[in-house]
Amino acid sequence: MAVSLPPTPGLGFAPDEIQHPHIKFSEWKFKLFRVRSLEKAPEGAPVEKKDSSEGKLSLEQSPAALDKPEAEKPALTQPALKPHPKFLKKSYDDEGKAREKAIHQANLRHLCRICGNSFKNVERSRRYPVHGPVDGKTQVLLRKKEKRATSWPDLIAKVFRIDVKADVDSIHPTEFCHNCWRVMHRKFRSAPSEVYFPRNAAMEWQPHTASCDICHHARRGLKRKSHQPNVQLSKKLKMVLDRARQARQRKKRAQAKISSKEMMKQIATCSKIHLSTKLLAVDFPVHFVKSISCQICEHILADPVETTCKHVFCRICILRCLKVMGSYCPSCRYPCFPTDLESPVKSFLSILNSLMVKCPAKECDEEVSLEKYNHHVSTHKNAKETFVHINKGGRPRQHLLSLTRRAQKHRLRELKLQVKAFADKEEGGDVKSVCLTLFLLALRARNEHRQADELEAIMQGRGSGLQPAVCLAIRVNTFLSCSQYHKMYRTVKAITGRQIFQPLHALRNAEKVLLPGYHPFEWQPPLKNVSSSTDVGIIDGLSGLSSSVDDYPVDTIAKRFRYDAALVSALMDMEEDILGGMRAQDLDDYLNGPFTVVVKESCDGMGDVSEKHGSGPAVPEKAVRFSFTVMKITIAHGSQSVKVFEEAKPNSELCCKPLCLMLADESDHETLTAILSPLIAEREAMKNSELMLEMGGILRTFKFIFRGTGYDEKLVREVEGLEASGSVYICTLCDATRLEASQNLVLHSITRSHAENLERYEVWRSNPFHESVEELRDRVKGVSAKPFIETVPSIDALHCDIGNAAEFYKIFQLEIGEVYKNPSASKEERKRWQATLDKHLRKKMNLKPIMRMNGNFARKLMTKETVEAVCELIPSEERHEALRELMDLYLKMKPVWRSSCPAKECPESLCQYSFNSQRFAELLSTKFKYRYEGKITNYFHKTLAHVPEIIERDGSIGAWASEGNESGNKLFRRFRKMNARQSKCYEMEDVLKHHWLYTSKYLQKFMNAHNALKSSGFSVNSQGCLEEDPLGLEDSLETQDSMEF
Repeated sequence: MAVSLPPTPGLGFAPDEIQHPHIKFSEWKFKLFRVRSLEKAPEGAPVEKKDSSEGKLSLEQSPAALDKPEAEKPALTQPALKPHPKFLKKSYDDEGKAREKAIHQANLRHLCRICGNSFKNVERSRRYPVHGPVDGKTQVLLRKKEKRATSWPDLIAKVFRIDVKADVDSIHPTEFCHNCWRVMHRKFRSAPSEVYFPRNAAMEWQPHTASCDICHHARRGLKRKSHQPNVQLSKKLKMVLDRARQARQRKKRAQAKISSKEMMKQIATCSKIHLSTKLLAVDFPVHFVKSISCQICEHILADPVETTCKHVFCRICILRCLKVMGSYCPSCRYPCFPTDLESPVKSFLSILNSLMVKCPAKECDEEVSLEKYNHHVSTHKNAKETFVHINKGGRPRQHLLSLTRRAQKHRLRELKLQVKAFADKEEGGDVKSVCLTLFLLALRARNEHRQADELEAIMQGRGSGLQPAVCLAIRVNTFLSCSQYHKMYRTVKAITGRQIFQPLHALRNAEKVLLPGYHPFEWQPPLKNVSSSTDVGIIDGLSGLSSSVDDYPVDTIAKRFRYDAALVSALMDMEEDILGGMRAQDLDDYLNGPFTVVVKESCDGMGDVSEKHGSGPAVPEKAVRFSFTVMKITIAHGSQSVKVFEEAKPNSELCCKPLCLMLADESDHETLTAILSPLIAEREAMKNSELMLEMGGILRTFKFIFRGTGYDEKLVREVEGLEASGSVYICTLCDATRLEASQNLVLHSITRSHAENLERYEVWRSNPFHESVEELRDRVKGVSAKPFIETVPSIDALHCDIGNAAEFYKIFQLEIGEVYKNPSASKEERKRWQATLDKHLRKKMNLKPIMRMNGNFARKLMTKETVEAVCELIPSEERHEALRELMDLYLKMKPVWRSSCPAKECPESLCQYSFNSQRFAELLSTKFKYRYEGKITNYFHKTLAHVPEIIERDGSIGAWASEGNESGNKLFRRFRKMNARQSKCYEMEDVLKHHWLYTSKYLQKFMNAHNALKSSGFSVNSQGCLEEDPLGLEDSLETQDSMEF
């Protein structure tokens, strides 16, 4: 059977002249395959009308899997011999199967790949290719959310868990609907949406069969059965139509080739900067010339690059085409991005550079290699015909300093090689010294001796300005943003003529040494489920979560350090203190340990941190910080444990190092658990391992003890799985109920622990004794959730003060209203008592009313002067004495839990604590029986019952409080304002970074020295002498929120 083939449309609409020669083989192989397959192709297959746009190659098609358009059906000529009926029947069966497959593929084009819905039923009938890059709107959304997916297959796999990279066109549809597109946008967009994924499971696609559901549903709408066409009667008409159609398509292809070729040449516009192939000295074969020429501009390849589809272009040409025409290869339309471009193999580059070309200058007839062409052309300075074929862009030659860094490197490449060769030969490879010496000689030759002296001072290690670490300490402690610091840097340099402050890039280099991820370390044995890499900086707090469509907390932004890397950075920051402590204890510097490091952990919510600006109501935005403090470090020396470091101010924000920042509510148990669980896993792994860290040139061993004491009452109940603070079980330290605590105010002991809470949770979860809810609740003592953070049973001194002050504030109101006489007062009367108390305290004590008790108000309220002011509103003298005695007892007990070391700071109060607490409890149960009959507050119970036991166990309560973490809350807004950026994700990174630098002891030493000099009114100049500050630069450093000169 003779078959006449129409001209092959080629691999895409690109002209044949710009296609790579090695594609020819695959094209002829493709034609041969089509010749064999068309022998069985049906003639009566339905012909669909196609738009002009469908003649182009779609995004999802690859160069190796192309097919001809359906409109091009081969025209069969007159058969030479009449086939046998047996073979004719077989051919009709094959035609029927091929027709069914064609119909099946046509039906697949109208279905969505993801949900399986028809495009006719989808809103607006929009459709998107399954393969290829994402559209512009989706790309903008992904950039805002810092997502790395740039193609539809990656995005579909991330959102729907469907792998479309191995799809086959005869089985799977090649497009998806607008509804699924909106589902993807809902996944990454914070705004609510009413579009939902229509199926619970992904659509499964099967090959075509006799009982195919897709074809069955497609035939359901037909009114009558279609008949097979008469082959003999319609053959002549078909041949005429096919020939006319082939002629029209040949004309369209020729026009497309010409237009696309000319358009790409106009985009490249490189005729004046690239060498033409006519300048080749040897008459090479056509295919070889095509292989060494750019497929866009048809010039000799200049700075060649290779795409993923193995096509080679000039770098300038392909980048301009990608920018104008889209992210596709100009030859085969395969998806291609600028980041995918790579340099060809070295063998190809060596052949290309060895080609001989003719010099285009009129007076020159030399032939030089392409590698030496630039050097040869430089000798023809006045010839207009010569040009450098790799000049970027063909712009007028600019000054060296006005170019970008990349362009400067390119222009000075040959000089750099010559300097490097001289340095290797004469100066032992010291290129820096050679370049600085050349620059110094150039300055001296131009009589610029001042700049030459400064350069010589830098070369000799005598810098004229401040060290980068000092500048970094000044910037962090004065909360200067990048623009404010740079403005100060330029202004000071312009006024003084010297570079006193260092530029920003020098500060960034100094930051790297102080941030986690810089120092190498090792764990023995290695940490379980923790990476062994040490160069880990700021990571995403949600990096460990598995993403899904429904439960992925997209709106939560969390940034943190890895726990072990943060501890290493904190230890290296205290290196001088540790070695100094060893010398103070008369220990040798070469002792390698083991050192025991005690770490206090703190976690608390920062409340509403939203920025209230702009129109509309302020949207609450809450944040949580997890931090740690290195309390003390001891070393085993013989049979003793010698203390080499102890934190002098454990409740200062300067020593409370941030570990994790998250924009979340502390009441959101799921988010809190998801973000803090990796931290807790790292902490548990570090308990059973030893850190090997080089400090002072000696490899030393460190062990860690973690104590979670910096939690308030609410967070302790949250992380230990206990009921809320209003529960019957009043205490987080013992199993007493509220009634039991009110009947016995003093005699209680600590019984709760993390391990016991875990066991009680298992009992609560499994109910092994088949008890009722009340019986089971009484058995587990209020444990109703799984504990996920181990805390030390203790009292938080700061929140204990706040809770007790709130209770005294309530007692003052009740005494004003004489509730001991009339306990059944109305709500309006109680509000009137509060208003009277607030007005009197504002008048006498200058205490402004507040909505919620805080530390400052509690500190001013709990004084004897406040009691005297309140007694003016109470008529009974007996109640005056009771209030005075209650406050006096409280003020005697307070230093015991507030001081860092009560045995040294207040030994008398510590000895009298048991007596004072019993007298305090007696007053509550007698004089104030109207309020504390059958009930007691949580903090009053802990203050009276558990303080002596905790002091005996830990030695202190105040040193282990969360006050350092609470004091750091005020810094959050300062650092957020200092690092205001469009993306909150990067903003949180900057806040975490600068908060860590703020707590660096290395920078604090520079800042202390700076403050000491500033207090004396002197500054240090470059010659090392003291002089007064005539410019007021020290005063300018006091400007924390704005810099105006």
